Amino acid sequence: MLPKSLIAACALLCATPAWAGDKRVYRIDSLIVTQKGASLQVAAKGAVATGGWKAARLHVLHNDGHTLTVEFVAAAPPPGMTVIEALVPVEARLAVKGRAASVRVMAEANEMTSQVLH
Repeated sequence: MLPKSLIAACALLCATPAWAGDKRVYRIDSLIVTQKGASLQVAAKGAVATGGWKAARLHVLHNDGHTLTVEFVAAAPPPGMTVIEALVPVEARLAVKGRAASVRVMAEANEMTSQVLH
């Protein structure tokens, strides 16, 4: 019979979404937001601190109708992986149904806010 701690660990691991390991990218360098019909189009460019990062994306945290708050995340390289030690550019796009007056995108070292262009 398996120990209860192992069963609990397996249950937690199986219930955790794959994207739960995403971390904020190092910095955001540019942000463009436009309103197209009934959705906001968000485009962000930035950098990660090393190579090996994958699947950069924008993750919505909150939308109160005035400000859409988003974090710029990506999948970090696995521990022990040999990676280049340099800033590596990343970019991501997001379409969100609804409206907002501004969009705030957060990275690890900085954040950027843009008014919505119509």
